[in-house]
Amino acid sequence: MPLPAFPYELLPARAAVRARLDRYGLRAKKAWGQNFLVDEHAHQAVVAAAELHPADLVVEIGAGLGTLTERLLRTGAQVVAVERERDMCTVLRAELGHEPRLRLCEQDALQLDVARLAEEHGSPVVVVGNLPYCIASPLLFHLLAARDAIHHLVLMLQREVADRLLARPGDNAFSALSAQVQILCEVRRVCQVGAGSFVPVPRVDSTLVRLDPLPSPRVPVKDLRRYAEVVRAAFGQRRKTLRNALGAVFGPAAAAALDRAGIDPSRRGETLTLEEFARLADQLPPPAETGRA
Repeated sequence: MPLPAFPYELLPARAAVRARLDRYGLRAKKAWGQNFLVDEHAHQAVVAAAELHPADLVVEIGAGLGTLTERLLRTGAQVVAVERERDMCTVLRAELGHEPRLRLCEQDALQLDVARLAEEHGSPVVVVGNLPYCIASPLLFHLLAARDAIHHLVLMLQREVADRLLARPGDNAFSALSAQVQILCEVRRVCQVGAGSFVPVPRVDSTLVRLDPLPSPRVPVKDLRRYAEVVRAAFGQRRKTLRNALGAVFGPAAAAALDRAGIDPSRRGETLTLEEFARLADQLPPPAETGRA
């Protein structure tokens, strides 16, 4: 299928962002965590990692001024642009409202029903976005709750968050986020993106990552919610041993579970593998039986 013809040429990302801010008399809003991506190579990296085809539906989180949105549309895919900030929605309607394959959702991405979008489309969607640091983790978990409706995700994250997603047991960056995401997804780094690739320039660098949800958890586990509870408890007081960290949450049942799982209670959470976390979760009784529900 030939790609659709566009009646205009794309401006380079930096020029387009500046022009649109000036045209609508806007500035980035610090309170909203707005940093606009202006690096053309980074835009191209997002589109390439998304691997879009004309039959695809791509959900763009935080469409902003629409510079990435335009490039997504040029792949021939349908685009759902999610944007909650009113001024940005005004820009998107004015600049791209004529595009028949664009649907604008003016709402908080944390309220987005990805499963419904996939059901309407008839197949899993692709998700792309530049996630603000302040909501990156809750938004990531919100999206992964609908992982059966998502083919893959291409996300721009603060480098610190991306390092945690990619960390391995024993690494300083290995965390509850690492253990909870890696059991559900294949995670890979696409590229590093320097602070100078954004306007205004943030104080931190970013990393573009791709997450491919797995058809089943990476390691066998009876209850993913229980697994997540154990992981969060193990990292809740990072300097404490598993005996103390888990005991604070699960009471006396923690020591017995560690023993049955064959895990030394003097270890700390960051040293456990995904398999060990799963084994430990399987050994803990239901919350009502621990007395800590």
